[in-house]
Amino acid sequence: MKLRSINAPDAPQPRGGYAQAMEVTAATRILYVSGQIPSAPDGNVPERFEDQCRLAWQNVIAQLAAADMTLDNLVKVTIFLSDRKHIPDYRRVRQEVLEGRQIGLTTIITGIFDEAWLLEIEAVAAA
Repeated sequence: MKLRSINAPDAPQPRGGYAQAMEVTAATRILYVSGQIPSAPDGNVPERFEDQCRLAWQNVIAQLAAADMTLDNLVKVTIFLSDRKHIPDYRRVRQEVLEGRQIGLTTIITGIFDEAWLLEIEAVAAA
């Protein structure tokens, strides 16, 4: 499988470390990861946004690992944030977690299923 990030020169350039488009060639498997919540296996939800963010990413990574994939297989991520005030912290943590990997990305500000959750992360991966 080969991933190629695309940023068309005649369209707005991405800000914040993501690709405007991702091309996948020679993939044999596609994984659709449902929205991963900031909850530990025991149901604990941290109060601080940054802790929730890291936990939601850990849950994404766990789903990838269960499918024998890693962050290198990510193609597209959709982030659901409870409030736009979390964007700077979310962007920082996302960039730390992805360590420079380029992926397709959409951020949506919305109400989230559980009021205690400040974000949810859904993903698409290919191998």
